[in-house]
Amino acid sequence: MSDTTEQTGKIADIVLEKGYRPSSDETYMSPKQRAFFYQLLLQWQEQLRGDAGKTVSVMTEEKALFADPSDRATLETDRNFELRTRDRERKLISKINRTLLIVEANEYGYCEECGVEIGLGRLEARPVTDQCISCKTNEERSEKTSSGSIDDAIE
Repeated sequence: MSDTTEQTGKIADIVLEKGYRPSSDETYMSPKQRAFFYQLLLQWQEQLRGDAGKTVSVMTEEKALFADPSDRATLETDRNFELRTRDRERKLISKINRTLLIVEANEYGYCEECGVEIGLGRLEARPVTDQCISCKTNEERSEKTSSGSIDDAIE
């Protein structure tokens, strides 16, 4: 890795040694760490797009006629489930794209709410996360509380 690469911020150009994993011994969100997460996000995106392509291929090939309505209903249920899964993955690909831009802008790894370091372990587990565990926990509590009060009001 050259100083030029670090200065220009071309994270995509950084080549990591085989088996590299970010360590807390390094400077947090150094170009090397950002390159690791950038590559991780690209691999995840590629996998999701490959899965989507397989789904389209299978759905366009399946033109079976079923004498039994139960078999047809099962096929339709399976297709609906597959389409819902692909829709969630499409949204995830959008989030991956957004996160890739954040990595390139050297803003990755910090909580969007409070600005603290999110942490390497959390980012490895969920590379698209944009909140530290404290802020995410508070957000989920707030959502639970507000949805609970709406449910209470309905009853």
